[in-house]
Amino acid sequence: MNQHQLAGFAPAPVAARMENHGHHMLKVAMQTGNDLFARVGSMVAYEGFVQYEPNPPAVRQIARDWITGEGAPLMKCSGDGLLYLADYGADVVVINLAGDSLSVNGTNLLAFDASLQWGVERVKGLAKFAGQGLWNIKVSGQGWVALTSRGTPIVVECGRGEDETYVDPDALIAWSPNLKVKGKRSFKAGSLIGRGSGEAYQMGFSGEGIVVVQPSEDSTDRLRIRS
Repeated sequence: MNQHQLAGFAPAPVAARMENHGHHMLKVAMQTGNDLFARVGSMVAYEGFVQYEPNPPAVRQIARDWITGEGAPLMKCSGDGLLYLADYGADVVVINLAGDSLSVNGTNLLAFDASLQWGVERVKGLAKFAGQGLWNIKVSGQGWVALTSRGTPIVVECGRGEDETYVDPDALIAWSPNLKVKGKRSFKAGSLIGRGSGEAYQMGFSGEGIVVVQPSEDSTDRLRIRS
C-alpha cells in the first residue's frame, strides 16, 4: 500500500486544547491534571496514556437524575496524549469559553474541560408546552467545550430590542443563558402531511446572545426528564 495516498488524513500538529479533525471528529490534547468529561462511547482512538472512568462521582452527584435516573452518560478522561472523539458521524463544533456561559442540550454535549463549572438545570417557563419540561446542561468558566450537530449548524445572533428568534426545540443545540426564553404554541409542518399529531411549540429567545441550531428535528435528540 502506498502510504503517501493517506498522508492527507494524518492529524495536524497540536495547536490548541481542542481542535476539529475534519468536520466529524474532535482531537483533544490531554495533559496530566487537565481532565476531561466526555460522552460515554465517544472515544474512537487515542495516543499515549489516557485513562477512563465511566460515570465518576462528580457526575453522579450533579446529574444523578439525568435522563433515566441512572446517571449522566459521561466519562472522566485523564492522562497524557491525544484523544479522538466522535458521535456517529455528527458534525463537531468546538468552543473556547473565556469566562462565558452556555446552555447546552445534553444530547449535543460531546466533551468539556473538567475545570468548567457545570450542572443540570430546568429551562424555565416551558413546562406547560413541553409537558415534562426541558432540562439543559449549563457550562461556564474558562475552558473548552465540544458540541455535536446533526449537519452543519447555524449560529443566530440575537440583538437587543423587541425582535425575537424562534426555534423548534428539537433542532436546538445551545444558547446563551442570559437570553430570555418563552414558549409559543404552533403547528409543525409535518402534521399537515400526516406525520404528527398537529400541536407543537417553539422556543422564543430575546435579548443579546447566540442560539445554535442544527438542521435536524429528531425529537429523540431532545433531553426530557420527568419531574
